[in-house]
Parts: sequence; C-alpha cells; structure tokens
Amino acid sequence: MAVTQAKKLGLTSKILIGMGGGILFGLLLRNLFPESTFIDEYITQGFLHVIGTIFVSGLKMLVVPLVFISLVCGTCSLSDPSKLGRLGGKTIAFYLFTTAIALSMAILIAIMIHPGNASLVSEGLSFNAKEAPSLAEVIINIVPTNPLQAMSEGNMLQIILFAVIFGFAISHIGERGKRVAALFNDLNEVIMRVVTLIMQLAPYGVFALMAKLALTLGLETFGSVLKYFFVVLGVLLLHGFLVYPSLLKVFSGLNPFTFIRKMRDVQLFAFSTASSNATLPVTIETAEHRLGVDNKIASFTLPLGATINMDGTAIMQGVATVFIAQVYGVDLTITDYAMVVVTATLASIGTAGVPGVGLIMLAMVLNQVGLPVEGISLIIGVDRLLDMVRTAVNVTGDTVATVVIAKSEGGLNEEIFNDTQAGKTAGSFREQVKGPEIQS
Repeated sequence: MAVTQAKKLGLTSKILIGMGGGILFGLLLRNLFPESTFIDEYITQGFLHVIGTIFVSGLKMLVVPLVFISLVCGTCSLSDPSKLGRLGGKTIAFYLFTTAIALSMAILIAIMIHPGNASLVSEGLSFNAKEAPSLAEVIINIVPTNPLQAMSEGNMLQIILFAVIFGFAISHIGERGKRVAALFNDLNEVIMRVVTLIMQLAPYGVFALMAKLALTLGLETFGSVLKYFFVVLGVLLLHGFLVYPSLLKVFSGLNPFTFIRKMRDVQLFAFSTASSNATLPVTIETAEHRLGVDNKIASFTLPLGATINMDGTAIMQGVATVFIAQVYGVDLTITDYAMVVVTATLASIGTAGVPGVGLIMLAMVLNQVGLPVEGISLIIGVDRLLDMVRTAVNVTGDTVATVVIAKSEGGLNEEIFNDTQAGKTAGSFREQVKGPEIQS
C-alpha cells in the first residue's frame, strides 16, 4: 500500500518534500553539531555539494543542445521571414515592457519604504566588481566569430543568433532542407526524453541544494540589511503573482490561476538552482506539454527570455540602487531614476552572458548614476537567497510572454492549457515518448 501511495506522488510533491527535508536536515545538523569540521568537510562540502552540483550540472548539460536544436526546429518551420520578424519583435517588446514595469515598481516602492540607513556605512567596505561590458560591446558580442566556441562557452546570445540563421537557411533549400529539418526534429525528441530522465532526479538534487544552503547561510548576514531583503522579496512576489497574472489576463484572456498552478514545477526548479538557463529544459517542456504552446514559438521565445528577460534581476537592481543611495546619503534626481530604468532595462539584454550576473550589472547601474560600487558589499550576504526567488520570477515572466505571444500568433492549444492533467510526468508526454518502446 505504501509503495502504491508513493507512486501517486507527483513531481511537484516530491520536489517540495525534497526541499523541506533538505532544509530540516541542514538545520538539524547545524544545531546538533555546530562548528563541526567533520560535518563541514564530509557532509556540507562533500556529500551534499557533490549531489547538488551533479544535479545542476545535469540540467546545464542540456541547455546548449536543447536551445540550439529546439531553436533550429522552430526557426526552420517559420519559412516566412515576415513571421519570424514579427515573432522576434513581439517577444523583445514584451520582455522590455515587463522589465521597465519591474524596475519602475521597485524604485517607487523602495523610495516609499526607505530601506537604507546612513548609519550602516562603515570603513572597509569593498567589492571587487569585474568590469561590466558597455552596451556597444553587448551588441557586437551577439554575433559569434566561432559558433562552436560559443557553444562550448555557453554564450546564449551567440548560440541563439546562429541557431536562427541556421534554421532559416534550412527552410530555404527545398528537399534537402526538409531532410535536415526531419533530423533535427528527431534530435529534439531525443533531447526532450533526456529532460524527463533528469527531472526524475530533481527531488534528490533539490534536497542536497537546500540542505547545504541551510548549513551555510548565516542568519547574522540578514542583520542590518533585513529591511532591504524584505523590500526586494515583496516586490518580487508582487511582480510574480500580481503583475504577470494581470498581464496574462489582459493580453490573452486566459485563466491566470491555471497558469500559476501549472508553473509550480518550473518555479521550484528555478528557486532550487537559481539559474534560468539550468531551468530552461523544464520551462520548455512545461510550456509545450502543460500549457499547450506550439514548439516553434516556445523554442524561440523561451531561450531568448532566459538570456535577455531578467525582471527579477532588474527589481534587485532598482531597490539596491535606492538602498545604496540612501545609505551613502546621496539624493538621486528624477533624471537619475529615469537613467537607472533605461540603463538596467538595456543592461538586461547582456546579463546572462556576464560572469556574476546581477551584481556586475548593478555595478554598471551604480556607475551610471555616480553611486559608490563599494555599497554592493552591504547586500552580498543576502543576495544568494534573493537570487533564488528572482530566478523563479524570471522564468515565470518568460513563460507568461510565451503564452501571450503564442495566443496572438494562433500557436496556443487552449484545450491543453485548460486541462489540469495535460503533460503531467506520468501523463501524455511521457506516454508519447515511451510509446514506440512499449509497442516494440
């Protein structure tokens, strides 16, 4: 009986159990064996680190082949150049629109709540930020000089551009192109099967990640920046659970509650891994098989969103800019705030290709309005936890945009969207993938 009940547990339930169990396990070890060298070396940095890293690496392993293959499949099915241009224009416009909303809301709420306190400034604050690229460099670096090198380095913007050009070329060489397209469609089925296999390991990977976090995250780090932490968290939740559902309802007329329920797996993956790119395989599968988005749209908008749509990061940058200005007693003008919105919105285009992601982009924004970059050291302690939440917000935004654009392009199966059982792990998608094996 126990075995039968265990089999009925869905992936979301298993991930939640893994997450809760990991946190409890980590806190238990932390309280029972404080400052234990054995626990630190063999459990935290040993067993848990190895399991968590393998899980995240397994997801990241799929990102480049998944993005390239699925994007080639999607692009080569769009033989009409005007349709490809229209899809790209809508996608980028929607992403920039939501990023601007996120930033404006973050700045306004931070000004109203005033989380910064000038007494926080102390001597010795330091943050060695790597130099952020200029907007011109970001645009130039979109074009790969070596596509294979871009794939080996995981440069997503370059991979996306090459995949679009490659897929477009396939669609314009007649019968030979159809044969190549058929090969990529078969490869796409293979890579999606690998996604389902990796997803079965999720509860164990999430357990290890959460346990390690509970063992290493010091409560004292919240101290003086507790107010900043809750302001950022509040704006992230507001954007994720109010703004996005409202935009979905306004632009598509679809039920936002159905959308949120079906996004739980993706949000949990994003929260656990703190990486939009690592979550991308799960996001694409959910969009196609749980939400009913056509592959040729999902395979274009989601990889692009994981690269340029960083609303969660933009919220952090907006609140952090106001917070640091208040801490150092710098009065920003309306022009300065407008510059923060413009700079951070445009900077989001290059965020994913920069090591250190949000904090380095924050350095660019702070420099733009003349604030000391050293202030970043105040928020480093809580950034890891906030990074997990804002990644969940980022992937939610990517998927909202994908559903809205799919609806406008006639590429959304509303029957699948409204079916609560559609695409569940034990449901239609796995049966479709496993079908040939069962029959043989």
